[in-house]
Amino acid sequence: MERDTRFPLRIRDTELKEGHTSLMRISFDLFNAFLKCPTKCWLRAAGESTTGNAYAEWVKSQNESYRATELERLLPEIPKGTVAVSPPLENLKGAGWRLAANLAVHARMKIHLLDSDLHAVERAPFESRGGPSQLMPIRFVFTNILGDDDKLLLAFDAFVLSKVTGHEIGFGKIIHGDDHRTLKVNTTILYGEVQKSIERAAALLSSRKPPDLVLNRHCRECEFQTRCREKAIEADDLSLLSGMSEKERKKLRSKGIFTITQLSYTFQPRRRPKRMLDRKEKYHHSLKALAIREKKIHIVGRPELKIEGTPVYLDVEGLPDRDFYYLIGLRIGNGDSALHHSLWADTAADEEKIWREFLDIVETVEKPLLIHYGSYETAFLKRMGERHGKPPEGSAAAEAVKAAVNLLSVIYAHVYFPTFSNGLKEIAGHLELREQRS
Repeated sequence: MERDTRFPLRIRDTELKEGHTSLMRISFDLFNAFLKCPTKCWLRAAGESTTGNAYAEWVKSQNESYRATELERLLPEIPKGTVAVSPPLENLKGAGWRLAANLAVHARMKIHLLDSDLHAVERAPFESRGGPSQLMPIRFVFTNILGDDDKLLLAFDAFVLSKVTGHEIGFGKIIHGDDHRTLKVNTTILYGEVQKSIERAAALLSSRKPPDLVLNRHCRECEFQTRCREKAIEADDLSLLSGMSEKERKKLRSKGIFTITQLSYTFQPRRRPKRMLDRKEKYHHSLKALAIREKKIHIVGRPELKIEGTPVYLDVEGLPDRDFYYLIGLRIGNGDSALHHSLWADTAADEEKIWREFLDIVETVEKPLLIHYGSYETAFLKRMGERHGKPPEGSAAAEAVKAAVNLLSVIYAHVYFPTFSNGLKEIAGHLELREQRS
């Protein structure tokens, strides 16, 4: 029987004598992809061509560089002659090394073949004489802040290693960030979740059809982003509405509503009772869908924005995974006389410097009013005050930080743009196109 080339990771184990049992290979790469997005996992397994993603490539290169650097840093701490690079698995239990780097392991779980490339494995003598030595997998992650899945990925390494050795691997280590922080993880309590994820991934990959497409937060850092978005637009899929939760989509599907166009016809304008006028306006996904279908901006109520003083428009860029802000952009005033400032931090050590420069600039403005878009800048102002010190109480900068205006909170549930999200770039693109047409 010929191998299905569309699914290169589904293999036939010729060594088995159990009626030519077919094994499903679940690699670390596929397991990781499955945790992020089932569609991504399926597309990778199917060998689907990618459309590229600069951020995904950058993350990959950073992790590879960090892995190599951390291994080099650890080696001098290990006694000479007790380090092995890519050692064979045949004598894994009785090997004499203290630290093994780049260890490729393969194991079988039921009808699944599991693969993982362990960054490193540390060996410690067992407490009792004659007992097996304790192995502890190590994974290197370049970010200062660990993600939700990092512990589960380490548990996958430990799970595969336990299958190879025949002994439970109780703990693992994650070394991460600029300060080489070490987190010891109890991997055994995660084995149940690992096994369930392996089973679900295997069931997914056994199908010749991809799962139902659902756009999610991981899309922006995925190499299949362009491909999936094009298909979602073609299908007019509800997941294009970034503000809609999976629970809300499921509820709509139970009512026979599967597309944005269908949703748009469900909007029913209603006059608010006087007793409700002071309450916060409810967000209507159906009105958002109507705005997209009609290509018109819809306004609910009377949103007001009072600018008393000199507007100081704030835009911040940073690396959330590294907990580091590298750019503060300021535009002071309006029109041709507006002043622009770009404050750059080349390293995390420069972050305090640009924060101080920012406060000094705001202090020179007459009645400054900070205006930004979204919660990212709100979090920035709070964290910088906690991390590097707040401006003096009563100063112009202190009052500006306290009274900062989030434009998104002004338009939310009041102004519905014909865009899939309320992202600033997407709205700006629509307004620019609108101006060109007029």
